Amino acid sequence: MYSIAICDDDEKQLDQIEEFLARYGACGRTLEYVTERFDSAEALLLRVQKEGYMPDALILDIFMSGKSGIEAAEEVRRMGLDVPIVFLTTSPEYALQAYEVDAVQYLVKPLNCKRFFHAMDTVIGQIGKNKESQIIVKVAGGIRRFQPNEIVYCESQKNYQILYLAAKECKVRMTAGKLWELLEGLRQFGRCGRSYILNMNHIVSVEREEIVMDNGSKIYIPRNKAAEFKKVYFSYYFDFLS
Repeated sequence: MYSIAICDDDEKQLDQIEEFLARYGACGRTLEYVTERFDSAEALLLRVQKEGYMPDALILDIFMSGKSGIEAAEEVRRMGLDVPIVFLTTSPEYALQAYEVDAVQYLVKPLNCKRFFHAMDTVIGQIGKNKESQIIVKVAGGIRRFQPNEIVYCESQKNYQILYLAAKECKVRMTAGKLWELLEGLRQFGRCGRSYILNMNHIVSVEREEIVMDNGSKIYIPRNKAAEFKKVYFSYYFDFLS
């Protein structure tokens, strides 16, 4: 079942979006979902940051009191949530900013079913791809699912691995070798010595013996591993740019 977050400071607009989603599901499409409504970007971000809420898709109004939908999307991306985003707006002037945060669709109000359904077709396709790339680990009380870019880095502590996310951390009982088996097929992860696995998308700088991550953490590179890791990182970085 999919979780879809809808955020608009107009209750009537929230009602209309839920009505369109119901119509979309009733038109022969296989769509099992739950929605969560938010009347401000701040309320949405609070749920994500403090409670670990992980929607499968976001439908965001751009013009809201307080933070705009664009600002909310930028924060969501900084937290590593690689979920499809649909923007709603009364003006086309923010289209470029919308695509800078990899929005899948940009819909100008008033909404109509045809354009909304087309946007949802794109969203469902993207969710399917995201589900295929999810990382699933066992934690106390159940399992956790992560998108790869949610993980900033991992630190080994004997038989436990600490997964550092943008706003919190998650402790997993497994060996470093088992965790690396889950991550080594993903191009953005590199191993740094025996203790760390780093998401290279979250690296801010690589100095002589120190790596700075975008969550403010500093990783000290073992002297005998520095050259090896730098080779992996710069290979990834320049492949990304090319």
